Amino acid sequence: MRERIKALLDNLRLRGMAERIEESLNDAEKHGKSVSDILVELLEAEYRDQQERNLANRIKNAKLPWSWTLDTFPFKRQPGINKTQIMGLANLTFIERSENVILIGKPGAGKSGIAMGLLRAALLNGYRGKFYNAQDLLNELYASLADRTTSRLLISLCNYDVIIIDELGYLTLTSEQINIFFKLIDMRYQKKSTIITTNLNFEAWYDVFKHKELVDAMLDRIKHHCTVININGPSLREPQSTIDSIKSKKAIKQHAAIKPGKPNK
Repeated sequence: MRERIKALLDNLRLRGMAERIEESLNDAEKHGKSVSDILVELLEAEYRDQQERNLANRIKNAKLPWSWTLDTFPFKRQPGINKTQIMGLANLTFIERSENVILIGKPGAGKSGIAMGLLRAALLNGYRGKFYNAQDLLNELYASLADRTTSRLLISLCNYDVIIIDELGYLTLTSEQINIFFKLIDMRYQKKSTIITTNLNFEAWYDVFKHKELVDAMLDRIKHHCTVININGPSLREPQSTIDSIKSKKAIKQHAAIKPGKPNK
């Protein structure tokens, strides 16, 4: 009978229950547990197993290039980032409200690390998401025009609760890529959240996307419900001693700017 039960569980792909069944049946015989108690144990084991496998699949499909998390992000080394603000975003209410996050800063400032930390937090909480390098995404969108799969690709991208578009900078773009990128932004507008990292201020987007009217419309949608974070700090790729020197000089400069008050009598 036990072998038959195991075979049925395997055929039904109930892996959590299959792993637990032997221990549960032995425990039932030894301690006289009721059928309902055993059933609850098995169902709980199956639920945990499915949750773990779903999480593993979400993380795998997200294509995160590095294992950044907000817990391991070196906030102390980056004074240009407000940790309280970032941890507030980690509550993920911005995803519930279909709002965007834009991280602006120089290379190495930690934009991608924060973005990936937020995406990983979303994946851990059951959301579906994906990481894209901006140029790779635009190339994929452009390639879809050739085999006429653009509509299918856009729908697939819009099904993600949150996507990262990383390193949106001075890219080499065709007019077709510009138009289809705007289409993606338009389709996700007020429906899904998008995290964009860039080293460009919004004024420089006009140089990248060329068409003023299109950029106006794109920024209008992106910034409508959006948290914009400007990171003015050292590169995290610099040695720690260099960062400490920069912070020290900044502190000295700020201190020198403070006018002394009147002495106490």
